[in-house]
Amino acid sequence: MTKNPKLHIPQPTARPGDPPDFSYIDLSEAGAIDRPPTDAAVRDIEYLATGLVRVLDDDHEAKGPWAPDLDPETLLKALEIMVLTRAYDDRMLRIQRQGKISFYIQALGEEAVSVGPGLAFEDGDMMFPAYRNQGLYILRNTGLVDMMCQCLSNTRDMCKGRQMPIFYHNREKNVFSISGNLTTQFPQAVGWAMGAAIKGDDHIAASWIGDGSTAEADFHHALTFAAVYNAPVVLNVTNNQWAISTFQGFAGGERQSFASRGPGYGMPGIRVDGNDLLATYAVSRWAAERARSGGGPTLIEFVTYRGGAHSTSDDPTRYRPKDEWKAFPLGDPIERLIGHLEQLGQWSRSQQESLEVKMKEKVSAAWKEAITFGTMTDPPFLDVELMFEDVFEETPQHLKEQRDKLLAMRGGRS
Repeated sequence: MTKNPKLHIPQPTARPGDPPDFSYIDLSEAGAIDRPPTDAAVRDIEYLATGLVRVLDDDHEAKGPWAPDLDPETLLKALEIMVLTRAYDDRMLRIQRQGKISFYIQALGEEAVSVGPGLAFEDGDMMFPAYRNQGLYILRNTGLVDMMCQCLSNTRDMCKGRQMPIFYHNREKNVFSISGNLTTQFPQAVGWAMGAAIKGDDHIAASWIGDGSTAEADFHHALTFAAVYNAPVVLNVTNNQWAISTFQGFAGGERQSFASRGPGYGMPGIRVDGNDLLATYAVSRWAAERARSGGGPTLIEFVTYRGGAHSTSDDPTRYRPKDEWKAFPLGDPIERLIGHLEQLGQWSRSQQESLEVKMKEKVSAAWKEAITFGTMTDPPFLDVELMFEDVFEETPQHLKEQRDKLLAMRGGRS
């Protein structure tokens, strides 16, 4: 036998200058994937990890057993939040380019990954988001002014100047702080869920990470603990095809779906059309019901696409075709929901135009209010003494000395 071991280097199907090529994405017809009962055995539902749960067909009609019974009012609420999220993103991206904030990450094309699942959970459930889940924050009534002030690191910054822009939190609404150390939120969500189960709490946890984060050890630690201890948690992987400039194949998506890792740990894995709001809601609702009834964790892979740059520090034209998002076979989540509402006779293009104007005005008014609390260049400025607070119950002597030196330099009290 000839011995010829070969190293494999994953390669994207298209680079700058090439036509977009999404032939590697396995699609299923809308309505084609069976919906099992929430207490189904993992061995009996492994097909969910390889197929693609879709509800909306090409004519925007809801099809199949996963079609949720969402009333038009809820669908319109979801559309408003998604449009508001995109308007907020657009404004904050331009503000960063103008030098008024230092950094920003937009969720262009991924709005349904936050809003659909967010609608599926109860208010008391604990959310552990990633940095493209601003739609989840907005859905859970985190004010735009508060979010903008966090990006500005001003006197109303919820993080008191200690976090990068867009690393929000909302303690009152059970949304945990975003971490720049990627994937930490997965084991944190599992730990919270385990604690809730120990206390006999009826609430569950959910978390989101990107496809690249599945290559981190924290991902595997989280799945191990979730499976072994039957933690009531929903673990979401947002497969937007790119981890910064690295194609999703480098995280293992080339060999198997990310959802396929669920059954390997003994939990359901479900692969979902991440740009279909109805599908993201339906699958998240199924997983939440399973967790709440004692069925344990579920791993969900949302197949979507990052429409913009990874962040304002990134130039995607250097590693992927410029018009790749327009060619993505699962389309734009907002346009698809609009089409569904039109198909139901609940919406029109003139109403959509009015909504977009209204949301832009809402964002503009929030920005005008946010800058009254200070900017990076204009007062009022965040008090630097805050850096010595909220770490120790009693301030250690060496920090007291450092604080006194700072005050002396500023001409303050000693």
